[in-house]
Amino acid sequence: MAAAAEVSNRRVTLKRHVTGFPTEADMEVVVAPAVAVPPGSRSVMLKNLYLSCDPYMRSRMSRHLEPSYVPDFVPGEVMATFGVSKVVASGHPDYQEGDLVWGMTACEEYTLVANPESLFKINHPELPLSYYTGVLGMPGLTAYAGFFEVAKPKKGDYVFVSAASGAVGQIVGQLAKITGCYVVGSAGSDEKVNLLKTKFGFDDAFNYKKEQDLNAALKRCFPEGIDIYFENVGGAMLDAVLLNMRNHGRIAVCGLISQYNLEQPEGVRNLFCIVAKRIRMEGFMVPEYFGNYRKFEEEMAGYLKEGKITYVEDVAEGIESVPAALIGLFYGRNVGKQLVAVARE
Repeated sequence: MAAAAEVSNRRVTLKRHVTGFPTEADMEVVVAPAVAVPPGSRSVMLKNLYLSCDPYMRSRMSRHLEPSYVPDFVPGEVMATFGVSKVVASGHPDYQEGDLVWGMTACEEYTLVANPESLFKINHPELPLSYYTGVLGMPGLTAYAGFFEVAKPKKGDYVFVSAASGAVGQIVGQLAKITGCYVVGSAGSDEKVNLLKTKFGFDDAFNYKKEQDLNAALKRCFPEGIDIYFENVGGAMLDAVLLNMRNHGRIAVCGLISQYNLEQPEGVRNLFCIVAKRIRMEGFMVPEYFGNYRKFEEEMAGYLKEGKITYVEDVAEGIESVPAALIGLFYGRNVGKQLVAVARE
């Protein structure tokens, strides 16, 4: 990419900080020239192939008076995300033109990365490259670390996964089955419930939108109670789960998507169950487990090749589809891992 400065670069910027539910109008696709690798620098220029749309990005779209766990996006600047990319120019000795990588990039066609040490080289290009936005990337490691390192499953455990057909949940459920657990998932449509039971091998699943009483739904699915809850939702679901946890149960808190667009978060009323049932409830952040990535990559690639784990993606085409794809996460429009194909190679 010798004439990088002359190459146009479509990018998605945040127009304004968001309160409540975000809309496509809060973002804008603009065109700017791509920036070349500065002479003598250790930067790399990436051509982005696939971009990930993830619920945590919603937090970055708001302005926080108290610093959040990730920095707020700056209005007028390109939005950051995880992606799969090809190195097209490099000033770094460890990265060569043509290398395939995944890691933090930006919602644009070309991204200049000043610290490429944060990128992971892709070791299994024989598998779909898009998988490195999901099952072989950040969501996959999130599922793996949250389930094995935080929830610490044992064979025979009763496991409940909310948002179970999403990027993380579908992997948690399949890892739980491999471990020898009984697994139930919740999702927001009959199509997704059917996917959980027929494609991902969950023992049971229910459409939470059709349940009048979540506590009753969980008692129906878990008459003996829940050992592990992989938490992606929060709110009313967490309240109902607490009533149905077994003694010494574990809750791995991955996300709370039901709360992200509320100006006033909902309260949780059944917290005393944590005391009465001696429940361990622990949140976690996947970057703390990046040191385990290579072990995870090899294990997960093996499961995929052996057919022990399958993965469903919802792929939008073109950089201009990023706003709609991202917003769709908060309305449950996606079926499986939401990503955007920017360039297919």
